[in-house]
Amino acid sequence: MDGDTMEILYKKTPVKIRLAHIDSPEKKGTQPFGNNAKQALSNLCFGKTVTVKAEKYDRYKRLIAVIINDKGQNVNQQMLKQGMAWHYKKYSKDADYAMLETEARKNRVGLWQDKNPIAPWLWREKKKK
Repeated sequence: MDGDTMEILYKKTPVKIRLAHIDSPEKKGTQPFGNNAKQALSNLCFGKTVTVKAEKYDRYKRLIAVIINDKGQNVNQQMLKQGMAWHYKKYSKDADYAMLETEARKNRVGLWQDKNPIAPWLWREKKKK
């Protein structure tokens, strides 16, 4: 659906999943790298069997989860490694995610190539006004 939300089929029933620990650029409203993030997530998961490590449901009834793809990769962490997401510190205190974002920033990977990347939560606030 975008860089941090996906739909899976579980026993032929669609389940909407919000990736835990990360926030990706918005596809709606054309935030820079929004479409790149969606494509990166798709490349990691589309058409593949994944393992879902569920945490809880959010207020939109999406399952908050960590996704492991068929290659054994933690998809949430891969999105950070590829520079396609921020560590969502408001909801995650996980040091591994913080480190992955710092590393991607340092190496100017993905959205960190941008001179002035705007965090998705700030982008959403700006768009409301």
